[in-house]
Amino acid sequence: MTKAISPLLPIVYSKEVAAAKVRGAPIVALESTIITHGMPFPGNLEMARSVETIIREQGAVPATIAVIDGILHIGLEDAQIAALAQMTGVMKLSRADIAFALAERRSGATTVAATMIAASRAGISVFATGGIGGVHRGAEESLDISADLEELARTPVIVVSAGPKAILDIPKTLEFLETRGVPVVTYDSEEFPAFWSRNSGLRSPLSLSSPAAIANFQRMREQLGIEGGLLIANPVPEEYEIPREEMEIYIGRALASAEREEVTGKDVTPFLLDNIFHLTAGRSLKTNVALVENNARLAAEIAVAMND
Repeated sequence: MTKAISPLLPIVYSKEVAAAKVRGAPIVALESTIITHGMPFPGNLEMARSVETIIREQGAVPATIAVIDGILHIGLEDAQIAALAQMTGVMKLSRADIAFALAERRSGATTVAATMIAASRAGISVFATGGIGGVHRGAEESLDISADLEELARTPVIVVSAGPKAILDIPKTLEFLETRGVPVVTYDSEEFPAFWSRNSGLRSPLSLSSPAAIANFQRMREQLGIEGGLLIANPVPEEYEIPREEMEIYIGRALASAEREEVTGKDVTPFLLDNIFHLTAGRSLKTNVALVENNARLAAEIAVAMND
C-alpha cells in the first residue's frame, strides 16, 4: 500500500490505484456497503472480486473504498477485501458520519454519498454502484430522503447505477433530482429503470447510447462550470430482470413487514432487501449481482472514454 502525502487526512491508496494515478490510467470507484451490508459471505466476496475483474478487463483500475481502523482506503488489496467481507459490526458511512469514523479510528463501509466524497477527494470521477438511495415511500410523513441525492447535487462524480432502489418512491426521487439540477441519463433506453426491473413506468429525463457520449456530456458540464454529479441509469440485463409488476407485490409485502416491526432509519433498506430476498427465493440477489457487474462494465468504459 502507498500512503498519500497528507498531514491531516489519514488516507491510503492500494498499490494498484497508486500506480494508476502515477501513470494517469482510468480509475473506477466502488462502494463497500454492498460488501458488508448488501449480501452474505461468501457471495459478497465473490461479487466484489468479480466486479473488480470486470473493470480491469475493460482497461480501467478498480478502487474499492472503505474506512478501516480510522484510515480511508482508496482501493483495497485482495486480503483486505476478504477480511471486509467477513467483518461484523461495521459502520454504514454516509456524509454525516464518515469523518466521525476517521476521527474515532473506527471501521466503516461507504454508501453512495460517502464513496462520492472519497472518490472526489482522490481525483476519481467515475463510480459504479448497484442502486442509489432516494426518496422513501411515505417520505411526506417520515422525511426519509437519502443523502445520496444531495451528494449528487454537490459532488462532481459520474455515478453509474441501475436507478434508485425499487423499494423507494421513484417519481419523487426523480423530481428531487430535477429540483437539485442533477442530470439523469438512462443508458441506451428511453425508459427509466427500477433496479431489479428494466422499466419503472417512467420516461427517462435524458438518454445516451455510448460511453463516449456520456464522457462528452460530462466534459461540457465541466466547461460550463456546472457543479455536482451526473447520474447514469443502466438497465439490468434482460435475462436477469424481475418484471416491475411482480416486484411491486414483493415490495408491498416487505414494506408491510417493516411497518409492523417498526424498522426505521438506516435499518430500513437492509431489512427490506433481506425480506425481498426471501420472498423471491433468492432471485433478487442474482439480479442484484448481475446489475452491479453490468454497471461496473459500463463505468469502466466511461472512465476509459473520459481518459481519451
